[in-house]
Amino acid sequence: MMALHPVVAKVTDRVVARSQGSRAAYLALIDRARDTGVNRDALSCGNLAHGFAAAGEDKAALRGDRALNIGIVTAYNDMLSAHQPYGRYPEQIKLFAREVGATAQVAGGVPAMCDGVTQGQSSMELSLFSRDTIAMGTAVALSHGMFEAAVLLGICDKIVPGLLIGALRFGHLPTILIPAGPMPTGLPNKEKVRIRQLYAEGKAGRDELLESESASYHAPGTCTFYGTANSNQMMMDMMGLHMPGASFVPPGMKLRQKLTRAAVHRVAAIGWDGADYRPLGVCIDEKAIINAIVGLLATGGSTNHVIHLPAIARAAGVQIDWDDMDELSRVVPLIASIYPNGSGDVNGFAAAGGMPYVLRELIGAGLAHGDIRTVYGTSLAEGAQQPVIENEALVWHPASAASGDETMLRPVAAPFQPEGGFRLLTGNLGRGTIKVSAVVRARWTIEAPCRVFCDQNAVLTAFKAGELDLDVVVVVRFQGPGANGMPELHKLTPSLGVLQDRGFKVALVTDGRMSGASGKVPAAIHISPEAKTGGPLARLRDGDVVRVCAETGSLEALVDPADWSARALAQAPSEEMGVGRELFALMRHYTDPAERGGSAMLAAAGL
Repeated sequence: MMALHPVVAKVTDRVVARSQGSRAAYLALIDRARDTGVNRDALSCGNLAHGFAAAGEDKAALRGDRALNIGIVTAYNDMLSAHQPYGRYPEQIKLFAREVGATAQVAGGVPAMCDGVTQGQSSMELSLFSRDTIAMGTAVALSHGMFEAAVLLGICDKIVPGLLIGALRFGHLPTILIPAGPMPTGLPNKEKVRIRQLYAEGKAGRDELLESESASYHAPGTCTFYGTANSNQMMMDMMGLHMPGASFVPPGMKLRQKLTRAAVHRVAAIGWDGADYRPLGVCIDEKAIINAIVGLLATGGSTNHVIHLPAIARAAGVQIDWDDMDELSRVVPLIASIYPNGSGDVNGFAAAGGMPYVLRELIGAGLAHGDIRTVYGTSLAEGAQQPVIENEALVWHPASAASGDETMLRPVAAPFQPEGGFRLLTGNLGRGTIKVSAVVRARWTIEAPCRVFCDQNAVLTAFKAGELDLDVVVVVRFQGPGANGMPELHKLTPSLGVLQDRGFKVALVTDGRMSGASGKVPAAIHISPEAKTGGPLARLRDGDVVRVCAETGSLEALVDPADWSARALAQAPSEEMGVGRELFALMRHYTDPAERGGSAMLAAAGL
């Protein structure tokens, strides 16, 4: 293993220094929670009786106060394909716990919103804040004090960040995340995109589009493109919070169940009554967060995590920002090419070597911290192993020294790109981010007159009317967390892709989000400060020339400075009601900026 890369070391040291006070306060908090918090030792007889009244055959063990008890927090529902397999996990986990003299109880369930179902709908305005709802639900579940360890059942977009944020406030509990795996490969991604663009142009009907989408999303398991859900799984591997090689084993396989069993046995072994106590809040430290950033950059992961990672980090007393991510991106090479950054899906990625290979490469090149405290071993390097079944037993073998498919996975020495897929943009339009791993280099700089919209449906109306058949920077403002909850604007991707394919220079600028599935159109997103809070996007007018440049990291309105500063700010549209949006008004009104994580909950808590 090479020495740690100097830029990785520099950024890590900066984060450690910046976080010194908040991290020390956090560690003191979880020390107190372990020693004097709400734990089984502190519960009254009445409390305990309530806690094990329905525990069935585990009742005697819980009453005797001898068995370690594992709290299960589940995001199961059977509408969300990724989480449908979790339906029977709790009963399996209880059986696996008994095998090692432990017990397990479902501590609580949390909502699991499917962005695939709500994409482009008004209900998407609940999406970002569902993360904080999940975090609060996780805290409620674990607050009963009945547990000495926890397992978290969740995979998708806001769900893993929410589970982690909530669990970190109970960071004295050893905790493992248990995935359920991806669905089988369906319709090739290139064909799916082709049909979407034909539909956007009116050249394919709804029946043809529905048939295409149904062939893409067709079975239990995670969607197979490399969006936010699968980026979540990658980050858990980079932070050592999964069993090695567990992320991308499909549901229903014997290996999947063996890995779940191993996770339950392991969390019992690292519980607080044993000799190998590994609290979650100690495992997730500054180095683990840096590893998650590095993994995101090296694999071209979801844009959503430039919001989620700062929020997760804050819950552990760690302070990061987009400058840290930008600096790391300049030295972390892109070694994975998974749709939308490539043609293959996560099943192909896993077959080529998957996360064990990625871990081996990044640690070996000194780009990741190998010395973090994982849930499974003495170092992160032990995560660079492939699980297999031999003679009915689960065993691990070292990751392959060579990629099984260099169109999807390459060594650090011969990457797809020498830099990661993230750039920070700054200028008189604010601070924002751009994902360039799927954007051809010739489109990293776009300079064109802008068209300003306050609603994504208005963009689609203009597209259908032919008003955008020109070089254009499409600006969609009042889409930040304070305005409408920061919905994803992935609905725009097919239409903007059509314009680009027609030969026009096209870019998107927004204070909203784009999906982890967004790809080839350059998009300056998460612009802060947002227009609702007086950000400069509110000064833009139709026809202003806007320059988006990932090469220089600039985001500029090319307007005379005197004219620019004299302009009145556009007024935000009135807040809409319906589909529960009014219930989240408190979160919109008190949220902090996207770079801090877009969270009213963390802001109000002073974290």
